[in-house]
Amino acid sequence: MSDGVQAHELNRFLGEVEASAFQLARYAVRDTDEALDIVQDAMFTLARKYGKKPMSEWRPLFFRILQNRIRDWHRRASVRRRVVQESVVGETDRISTATDDGRNDPLLAANTDGATDQLQAAVEKLPLRQQQAFLLRSLEGLSVAETAKAMGCSQGSVKTHYSRALSALRDSLKEYW
Repeated sequence: MSDGVQAHELNRFLGEVEASAFQLARYAVRDTDEALDIVQDAMFTLARKYGKKPMSEWRPLFFRILQNRIRDWHRRASVRRRVVQESVVGETDRISTATDDGRNDPLLAANTDGATDQLQAAVEKLPLRQQQAFLLRSLEGLSVAETAKAMGCSQGSVKTHYSRALSALRDSLKEYW
């Protein structure tokens, strides 16, 4: 396949996964701007390092890169929280340090109803690995093998995380569904 055709196919693929990748990242980091950065970085990495790979390998590779970026973000956030807690001396101006967590996004509010909000809240409460397994299997429709490759774990681990996620979601959403 020529480089031009490969580039066109890569652009098409990235266009197909962009929205769902953003949703995965937003669920995981709970911040719209950070999620956009994570998705963009994952797309650049796929294009730069793996664009010449066969198209059949792109999907699991992309979601593996995305999951790694999400894990990296959580590690950095943990370090930042520890550093900030250690460096806080005296009182801080809460208004000047307040950040938008993305929950007051008017477009998001207009596109969701109460049930969807409850589902989103329940998914956000899941542990990260369960959240990843649930979203990759349910939202992305990846197979167990593809999810395992994307998450960097065994197929049995994917099945366990997915099962636990479903059980937790059923328990927390039983009054809504």
